[in-house]
Amino acid sequence: MKPKLICSLCFLLSTALSFSADAPSLRGYSTDASHTERDWETKFRAIPDPANLRAYMERMSAHPHHVGSPYDKDNAEWILSKLKEFGLSASIENFDVLFPTPKERVVELVAPHRFTASLREPPVPDDPTSSQQSEQLPTYNAYSADGDVTGPLVYVNYGVPADYDELARLGVSVEGAIVIARYGGSWRGIKPKVAAEHGAIGCLIYSDPRDDGYSAGEVFPNGPMRPRDGVQRGSVMDMPVYPGDPLTPGVGATKDAKRLPISQAATLTKIPVLPISYADAQPLLAAIGGRNVPGAWRGALPITYRVGPGPAKVHLAVKSNWDLKTLYDVIARIPGSAYPDEWIIRGNHHDGWVNGAEDPLSGTAPLLEEARGLGTLLREGWKPKRTILLCFWDGEEPGLLGSTEWAEAHAAELATRAAVYINSDSNSRGELRVEGSHTLERFINSVAKDIQDPEAGISVWNRMRFFRIATANGIVPDAHDAAAGERENPRGEADLRIGALGSGSDYTVFLDHLGVASLDLGFGGEDRAGIYHSIYDDFYWYTHFSDTDFVYGRALAQTAGTAVMRLAGAELLPLDFDDFTATIGRYVREVEKLAHDQREKIIERNREIDEGLFAAINDPRFPLNAPPKQAVPPFLNFAPLENGLAALQRTAALYDQELAKAAANGGAALARTSLREVNARLVTIERALTLNEGLPDRPWFRHQIYAPGLYTGYGVKTLPAVRESIEQKEWRLADQEVAKVGKVLENTGEAIEGATAELHKAIGQ
Repeated sequence: MKPKLICSLCFLLSTALSFSADAPSLRGYSTDASHTERDWETKFRAIPDPANLRAYMERMSAHPHHVGSPYDKDNAEWILSKLKEFGLSASIENFDVLFPTPKERVVELVAPHRFTASLREPPVPDDPTSSQQSEQLPTYNAYSADGDVTGPLVYVNYGVPADYDELARLGVSVEGAIVIARYGGSWRGIKPKVAAEHGAIGCLIYSDPRDDGYSAGEVFPNGPMRPRDGVQRGSVMDMPVYPGDPLTPGVGATKDAKRLPISQAATLTKIPVLPISYADAQPLLAAIGGRNVPGAWRGALPITYRVGPGPAKVHLAVKSNWDLKTLYDVIARIPGSAYPDEWIIRGNHHDGWVNGAEDPLSGTAPLLEEARGLGTLLREGWKPKRTILLCFWDGEEPGLLGSTEWAEAHAAELATRAAVYINSDSNSRGELRVEGSHTLERFINSVAKDIQDPEAGISVWNRMRFFRIATANGIVPDAHDAAAGERENPRGEADLRIGALGSGSDYTVFLDHLGVASLDLGFGGEDRAGIYHSIYDDFYWYTHFSDTDFVYGRALAQTAGTAVMRLAGAELLPLDFDDFTATIGRYVREVEKLAHDQREKIIERNREIDEGLFAAINDPRFPLNAPPKQAVPPFLNFAPLENGLAALQRTAALYDQELAKAAANGGAALARTSLREVNARLVTIERALTLNEGLPDRPWFRHQIYAPGLYTGYGVKTLPAVRESIEQKEWRLADQEVAKVGKVLENTGEAIEGATAELHKAIGQ
């Protein structure tokens, strides 16, 4: 496209963003209320200032601020003071949680020669905070079991279940061995979990330069990628069982809470684990013998990657202080004027593994600037209809501690009052990335259309659409090609799909445990980061290699703040059930196909075994050692899911009809009547997607549509009870779960029907 045409189109698109009076009415608002809301939102979006974001990050990242550190508390008290300075009512809530810190760490190669890993990250001269060694947590994995073990070393690639299947095909066992896995492929906590299940006695996790080191770009301080001595700290708590304090599952970790003995905490690892750098990993990997690894397992170190076991033998020792530490959750409250008992909750954590500029302060600073913006509007006369809570969580890094304990402590209130939770975590440059409840998909699409991308000069929604079209076609996107954002939506529909949420940040307790409709927001995709959870994730790195002028921090504040305002000000909660139902339909088709494919795979495998045996009988050169055949699974009865989906389709259509009546004549019906009962019904719809009994063997996870996979950690499994039982070939359980989830969908349809009836009654038509 010619530069002149690009400029013209960018001008037209950006101009369209500024004329809110000509925009269509917002969902859940009358025409007059919509105009008023857009005016307030426009004022709000002019407030966030990149200079403030930079100052906030510089202050909060000045020292390490992990759980239990002096600066973690200091940051919380400083955030509290800023919130009060902005005119908001705020306080700190404390919880006492188990947070182990290391007192002994040893990794030694004891055969075929000796090598001792340094287990440290050296400071960088140009990076002032990297030298704060006395304040930094050592390199370790929180919630690793204590242990002192010696054994042969086996390389297991990413250490996920499929890698152990490959090892079995290679005839390699990890029984009695120490495994070394590279970061990536799954959440880190899955690696020691799967290793222990296969008989390993210890686990090392290293960062291979192929994934986030020199193979991906220049290393720090010359570039953004991980240097040779960089180490990724992190929790290995078994969060797919339950997150939060390991000793108080399901209840808030208050001072008087009843605690489990450490020996009974189900989320601690069974074997000792340590993370190491690729500088420390290279001599260990180079000493491994045996056959060469499969091609996909090769990293970028200048060695021959071999599987083992032997001749490499490693001594691994881990010992921790198993202490309780105090959390400092900072909560600000803006009372609602019409529906004070309906809460819109916005959160981001403030604790880091070390100085934590990128994770989490690139998200914390925008939330603080949102608070300043809302405080400014309050002084000018703005009043939200619903109560807004702005939450700065502590203890997210070790295991979503602060948000989980707060939500468990306030579970009774949240059950009736929490309408929506909006989360963010890290933030950088690029397109808007959204995951969440699909009842909010249409809503967040509408918000994204009203935010201008600071780099492309078009709406962030158009940039999202452009990015998806370009990547789908194998094109590297150019953010300045504005016309690309005007091309056809890949699925030809009005709304861009949002991803489903698994786990990995503070939305988990709200969505997965309590059934609160949730969103997770953040910008990214245009930069690469190799400093995750290291001492180099600091202000120096962020201001040299990420959102260096903080304009995407401003965009996050504008996006999340607009979403909060729009939800808090709506006469009718702007939930949508069309996109939600279409998504459920897609999930149902996926599990039906999964069951079919699993059955066909077993039939084909049995056929191959039969043919192999036939060949062996007729040719004595073939040994008769074929694996046993598997029982062909029964056909599952998916009728309950289909019936539940049909109920959703029917009730979603009826709600749309009633909403259209309410929106007629400029939404006069919305403006003239109380919608309290309708909104109360709408809040219950996400709750209807939960079961008190939870998922099989995971009662804490109650949501039946979204959950982290038992062996993916962060990654989502949709229709998790059905999907995972099919994947694990537990056919009887799968049949039971299909019936349960089908009933959940029917119950959700009834909840939508109840909201529709209340809306009909309220508007009097």
